Amino acid sequence: MSGASVKELKEIWMREVLPRFLPFADAASTELPLLRLLRLSLFQASVGMMMVLLYGTLNRVMVVEKGVPPWLIGLMVALPVLFAPFRALIGFKSDIHESAFGWRRVPFIWFGTLMQFGGLAIMPFALLLMAEGGSVPPFVPWLAAGFAFLLAGAGLHTTQTAGLALATDLANNDTRPRVVALLFVVLQLSMLISALAFGQLLTDFNEMSVGAANARLIGVLQGAALVVIGFNLLALWKQEAVNRERAEQIKADRAAQKAPPKFSETWSRFIRAGNATRLLVALGLGTAGFQMQDILLEPYGGEVLGLTVAQTTRLTAIWAFGTLAAFALSAHLLGRGNDPYRIAGSGAVIGIFAFAAVIAADPLGSPLLFRFGALLIGFGAGLFAVGTLTAAMNMAERDGSGLALGAWGAVQATAWGIAMFLGGSIRDVVKTVVSTGAFGADLSGPAVGYAVVYNLEIVLLIATLIAIGPLVLRGGHGARSSTKFGITELP
Repeated sequence: MSGASVKELKEIWMREVLPRFLPFADAASTELPLLRLLRLSLFQASVGMMMVLLYGTLNRVMVVEKGVPPWLIGLMVALPVLFAPFRALIGFKSDIHESAFGWRRVPFIWFGTLMQFGGLAIMPFALLLMAEGGSVPPFVPWLAAGFAFLLAGAGLHTTQTAGLALATDLANNDTRPRVVALLFVVLQLSMLISALAFGQLLTDFNEMSVGAANARLIGVLQGAALVVIGFNLLALWKQEAVNRERAEQIKADRAAQKAPPKFSETWSRFIRAGNATRLLVALGLGTAGFQMQDILLEPYGGEVLGLTVAQTTRLTAIWAFGTLAAFALSAHLLGRGNDPYRIAGSGAVIGIFAFAAVIAADPLGSPLLFRFGALLIGFGAGLFAVGTLTAAMNMAERDGSGLALGAWGAVQATAWGIAMFLGGSIRDVVKTVVSTGAFGADLSGPAVGYAVVYNLEIVLLIATLIAIGPLVLRGGHGARSSTKFGITELP
């Protein structure tokens, strides 16, 4: 077979056959072919793996197997959230970054990768020293562990912000809705696969000798650091082209002593454009409304409904399935020109019914209704996330996708961290008060604390609908888009 025939068959396979069988294959374009897009999405895979480590695996191992006080590990896990508000600044800096090669996103992804690697590399030694003590004062391992978590979290936020902005730059107007959905699918799949992989690697952790267990923990964390480096290097390779014209323009601006735009001025223009403040308020309320249950859903199933560990563990898969289905549906709806505000509002409405189902599962004694509620929570949260991100990118100025993505990420990550902390705290406080009999005999069970949190989440989602309602009624008319999707800068 001639070389030309092989090339023709390959083109037919990529353009006609593969899109029929591979989900999100239609996200590819001439500017961003499918294989290049999938390679770029590896930065999301590294972020998903980091999230599982920071917020799941290490939390369990250090508290249960190593006996570290939960409040101390909770504080360490919360430290990466402190960096989340700086995502808007990171995105802005990547928009205006001065590079001799004309690059904007590559330097930020690279330094974010180095911070991810550094945090994971030193983290196991700091944690083990904190758990088992040593010849140093107690505050030294605490500071070292805190620095490791903060460094890893800063790298995670930097990499994801710049990576999403790079995907925005590479995709065209027609494919951006499906590109963002694909990137979120990769994030979810990475979290699922990473959770299974870390669970397998640490299966016999509590049965090992102390030395063997410590060596396994060090190996897992430093192995993850190597995987992060590998994934992000593959994701970056030949993605952002050298832009000599931009580099020359930067030199000319320097020679003319032309100052680059200030963050405060650019931020003010973004906030004034298309009711960005209302959108970000709705984003914060909605994220808190969906994520306050993050650490409560499985304990609720076990403590209130009597589900086994295996049964509650499956809730993660149920929730993830709902989220993935929402991403796929969002990509389809956005591709057909649906309003992103309406998609986000629909997600909030579904979330209200989801938490009502979870609350009703206790008096009805229905684990099936509880699982259905978990499915709807994932589905509603997925619609809300993609809808709000699309709307934020719709407001971005030309070449300002980094700022818009950073603003969305800053509000979303900060609200998520605060909501997770408040959810557990409110449940514990209510449980303590209930145990004293302050609410009477009718409200004395373990479900009361959970129900208070779930009802609060319903209130937050109603507040979200109030905040986003005018934007839904107005649609995308306030945006700068001229495409049939009503979007111009969707990542």
